[in-house]
Amino acid sequence: MDFTRKVALITGSSSGIGAAIAIKLWSLGANVVITGRDDNRIQQVVDKCQNRDNQRALGVRTDLLGDKDIEELVAKTIKEFGKIDILVNNAGIGPTARFGDSAYLESYDRVMNTNVRCIQVLTQLVVPYLEKTRGNIVNISSIASLNPTPEATSYCMAKSALDMFTKCLALQLGPRGIRVNSVNPAVIRTPFFETLTGTKNTELFLENRCREWYPLGRMGEPEDVAEAVAFLCSPITASFITGLIMPVDGGSFRAPAPKHS
Repeated sequence: MDFTRKVALITGSSSGIGAAIAIKLWSLGANVVITGRDDNRIQQVVDKCQNRDNQRALGVRTDLLGDKDIEELVAKTIKEFGKIDILVNNAGIGPTARFGDSAYLESYDRVMNTNVRCIQVLTQLVVPYLEKTRGNIVNISSIASLNPTPEATSYCMAKSALDMFTKCLALQLGPRGIRVNSVNPAVIRTPFFETLTGTKNTELFLENRCREWYPLGRMGEPEDVAEAVAFLCSPITASFITGLIMPVDGGSFRAPAPKHS
């Protein structure tokens, strides 16, 4: 897989899965655009992608809840590189309230705006550039779209919507030379769950549970997702793949559902 001279825009790439995707695509020769809301974290990922001849990493601070920020993100990418070959819609948030809780509707709005609406805005702006390069889109969804969990109703709904967006867009954009696919991770070792729960022991708890729940007997790593994304982005290895919903889950979707305490 050679991404030399390709330009990849990855949202939510200042840490976790997004950072791993950016670093992976960079290692394969791509120019990458690193986004997030924390300048220090953005710079840390940019620093891991040292500039080479004809290859750059651009950091852009972006709040995806602001349409103007999204417009500026695309404008800065085009000003710097002149094109976009790959869009990875990775940024997202987790559930913050259970259905029926007093804060549920407020939480629902935040989850849907971040995990669904922002992607519509950005993707709509990027598609004309992808059509010129015959590029592709990879949406980072979740096995939560396939495996309902009452503790995360709004999150499951948002990721299900993202999966359907992937399928519909694949049908619409295929004739224009643009492939659209989704990667659906299970539990991945990132700050996501600790941030969500506010508990430092969450990762250890999940790691132990994954040994029990997942047929492959371990928690996923960000690099596991990055490898799947790189495969789907390749115009050679995945040239005939579009509309795919790809679980990267250690077999968890096919395992018995865990009982929630």
